[in-house]
Amino acid sequence: MASFLNNMKAMDANRYATKKTIAQGMLDIALLTANASQLKYILQVGEQHQFYKLMLILISLSIVLQVAAGILLVVQSLISMHNPKDRSLGFTINHFVDAFIFLSVFCDVMKMNFGLDPAIPHSSDDVELLKH
Repeated sequence: MASFLNNMKAMDANRYATKKTIAQGMLDIALLTANASQLKYILQVGEQHQFYKLMLILISLSIVLQVAAGILLVVQSLISMHNPKDRSLGFTINHFVDAFIFLSVFCDVMKMNFGLDPAIPHSSDDVELLKH
């Protein structure tokens, strides 16, 4: 039992950071996929959508933030957390990644509040398509 507790105390920070980076990367991929689908939808609907320009800006901003976060996650995964100087850089990069992902999710929440849901019809033509 004492051996188990010693192993728990000696948790490898590098392994933890790697797992956290992978988890954040998976979240970023899921959001990027959803944004690509929404971008396709808004471009197909075009100016007919009531908030076309706003949606285009929010989706584009979200995609840029996600790509920036993804690049920083790759950089962060290359940093060794054993060196104190590198650890400080890793923590700084982590804060930027967290901020970019937060802002990206904020953009996603905002665009969903403006009616960018393909399941919700926006015109009578869409309602007719759903009936068939």
